[in-house]
Amino acid sequence: MTSPPAVAAVDCGTNSTRLLVSDGDGRQLERIMTITRLGQGVDRSRALAPDAIARTVETLRRYREVMDRYGVGVVRMTATSAARDAINRDVFFSAAAEAVGADPELLGGDEEAALSFVGATAELDPGDGPWLVADIGGGSTELAVGPVGHEGPARLRPEASASLDVGCVRVTERFLLHDPPLESELAEASGYVAAALAAATAASPALAGAARLVGLAGTVSAAAHLDLRLPHYDRHAVHHHRLGAEKVAELVSELASVPVEQRRLRPGMEPERADVIVGGLVVLDTLLSRLGVHECLVSESDILDGLVMSLLAAPAPAARQEVPGVPAGER
Repeated sequence: MTSPPAVAAVDCGTNSTRLLVSDGDGRQLERIMTITRLGQGVDRSRALAPDAIARTVETLRRYREVMDRYGVGVVRMTATSAARDAINRDVFFSAAAEAVGADPELLGGDEEAALSFVGATAELDPGDGPWLVADIGGGSTELAVGPVGHEGPARLRPEASASLDVGCVRVTERFLLHDPPLESELAEASGYVAAALAAATAASPALAGAARLVGLAGTVSAAAHLDLRLPHYDRHAVHHHRLGAEKVAELVSELASVPVEQRRLRPGMEPERADVIVGGLVVLDTLLSRLGVHECLVSESDILDGLVMSLLAAPAPAARQEVPGVPAGER
């Protein structure tokens, strides 16, 4: 029997652009993350900068080459917070579609949260829930809460979700204006995150009632690497690492006390993330303290995994766009 073709998910986020290629049975073939800072300045200008678009599109062209090597048949490409906020997102969408051969989808906050929830909870024990999944991105943080059922990943849906306009890039650009940031800036940033969380939990009280917190995306992964003192990225060491709330608070204090150039020298720190890591950790620290949660379960499975699951669960022919059989250099 012929194996089903590989599928791919691409996530164009505010801070990073990521690719997951899986075979037709859902096994990971390739996972790549590139910090492209698509959302550079969007919080202030409400527009995607031309150089940010160019960086991201060049990364997408490289990803298309990776997909071609694996014979990917179907792609689902999404864009999130930065694109939601940008008045010129159609410029980026047109260039991204040409680079990848599939039209980008603009995800709303609730759909983004649901896909992250599906990807992050597929491997978790139903008896340990309900789970609150926090996907801390560059421009926003998606929260989703719910139990993990026995029906399989395609049937998982959160009970409640919310999208908060707080992320590592947005918080840094809006509040952390000095290097290193001032104590007053850190306090203002934390207060802003706390207010956004309070509004979300008032609207959806279930968000404050979860037994466990699962943290996703680059800030959380970076914090785990720093906690474990890992010199290089190690998915197996980080995935499902338990990151204590006290350690997160300690990292905020340590990293906020030194300038960016010193942060870049920390073992395990991605140099391109050093300027926004404090902003992201302020978000995570505030979530943990305000929700009264003593630890965060780090997950390296996230929205990309949820996107792949949605492709594999789609009836044939797939609902998502088929990639034309055109050589990559001619797209």
